[in-house]
Amino acid sequence: MKFIKDPINQFVKLETSSSIVLFTATIAALLLANSPLGHDFLEFWKNYITFSLPGFELSKPIYKWINDGLMAIFFFLIGLEIKREILSGELSHVKKASLPFFAAVGGMIIPAVLFTVLNTGNAGGEGWGIPMAADIAFSLGILTLLGNRVPNGIKVFLMAFAIIDDLGAVLVIAFFYSTNLIWANIFIGLGIVAVLIILARFNAYSKYLFFIGGIIVWVLFLKSGIHATIAGVLMALTIPLRRKTDTRSFYERGKELLDNFLDECTSQGKGEKSVLTHKQMHAIEELEELAENTTSPLQHSEHMLHGWVSYLIMPIFAFANAGVAFKFSGDTNLALSTNIALSMIVGNFIGIFSFSWLSIKLNIAELPKNVNFKQLAGVSFLGGLGFTMSLFINNLAYSDAALIDSAKMGILIGSLIAGTLGYITIRLTVKATK
Repeated sequence: MKFIKDPINQFVKLETSSSIVLFTATIAALLLANSPLGHDFLEFWKNYITFSLPGFELSKPIYKWINDGLMAIFFFLIGLEIKREILSGELSHVKKASLPFFAAVGGMIIPAVLFTVLNTGNAGGEGWGIPMAADIAFSLGILTLLGNRVPNGIKVFLMAFAIIDDLGAVLVIAFFYSTNLIWANIFIGLGIVAVLIILARFNAYSKYLFFIGGIIVWVLFLKSGIHATIAGVLMALTIPLRRKTDTRSFYERGKELLDNFLDECTSQGKGEKSVLTHKQMHAIEELEELAENTTSPLQHSEHMLHGWVSYLIMPIFAFANAGVAFKFSGDTNLALSTNIALSMIVGNFIGIFSFSWLSIKLNIAELPKNVNFKQLAGVSFLGGLGFTMSLFINNLAYSDAALIDSAKMGILIGSLIAGTLGYITIRLTVKATK
């Protein structure tokens, strides 16, 4: 089981350490927003940055460049994770995917319905998508606080659930939070994506061509009315999972190159020279190419982007979007804040747990190994921790500043309570291991 646990533990380690950075950025934004510098801090993100070329101009406030630009990379990474899991991971088999699939469906439908019911007659009804989202970084960070006492099955389930939930959020954004569509731009963008997929299918993938195509698709979607981050998810579909070199060939050719490298070192006599020979340089170059061809473009891209997204893009997004001044004035919509918080906590718990329980009782799915229903209840609470994606959908759902801030308050409070309840529940239902 080591070959299964090691990649999962490495992933969890990355996500949980990044959750500290994300949490720090969130706290910093809240402190600054509620300090004497609050006005200047909040107004800073509204300053415009303009890129202009003959016949073309992009001018947006800083927070829009972050939400539409940097977050497209975040969504690209989500697309890579979804594709990998569907083709070769936890979602590649019906039995493995069933439980997280039903859990994610429940975690999307019930919170949205509960919010709609609670918010009837109140402003902000278009924010029904806000309580649907889950935040994998914070959720895994909470699991890590519990140490080795947490069964590996809980982590695997939570990761698979979060990926499916992210896919659902992407679809919600594409179909319900995109307006005034310019179909010509959309079809041209989809055509470019289709061409890149066909090229990759016939082993004609080029990262340089992909990069240029990705920029064009992003601009087309940005100008089309559909949210630009969807371009990131679609571009992930163009990245192939196939490897050019199999592991056996990598080993044999790599060993041959290293032997030649060693022979060249021996022929130079004693002492380490600063300058490598042409043969040594050629061996290193071929080893680099061999290593690149042995890793699939999809896995390589995912590996390279994970750190940038976890430690830079998500914290910047949180720093720019989490700031809300807690001033309970006449503009504050406490009903909206309360409804969002309740939908995140209660809605996700009921939705995730009930749909999971029902799928298991109907023998459609099964509990992960060493996991019981009490622990599943704890994970159901963690599913209500929807910080990053909830803030993102909040910015799409509302244009009124008072509604945006009120929703932020609900998101922050709901995420805090859901995370705390999840931690306590799992803490009480697992035993410490040495």
